Amino acid sequence: MKLENFLSDLSMFTDRDERMEFLIDIASRFKEVPSEIAERPFKKENKVPACESDAYVWLKDNKLYFAVENPQGISAKALAVILDENFSGTDDIKNIPESLVDTVFGSTISMGKGEGLRGMVRLAKNLG
Repeated sequence: MKLENFLSDLSMFTDRDERMEFLIDIASRFKEVPSEIAERPFKKENKVPACESDAYVWLKDNKLYFAVENPQGISAKALAVILDENFSGTDDIKNIPESLVDTVFGSTISMGKGEGLRGMVRLAKNLG
């Protein structure tokens, strides 16, 4: 499974700063939802509750799409890339573990940020 390979790569970064750099690099691959999937203003049902980065999630033809309205939403963008690259095109979207947020971002993530990121996972699962 792709996720196992990703988590194996991530586990190589034991230093917090190195892990953050790795996640920032992942976030740089973020691609906005294409206009044929959704246009602003985005529908409320696609908005992630409690997300500080104003993230949105869509699923079409078994592919996940995301928008992150906060330009500083690096964690949300990184998670969007991780979810897309590891779950789009699979039958596993409904089975994304919420614990993935803690595994990827660690125990030092703030409660608010963690809840927003877990909300991204829950919405993706509900759409799946």
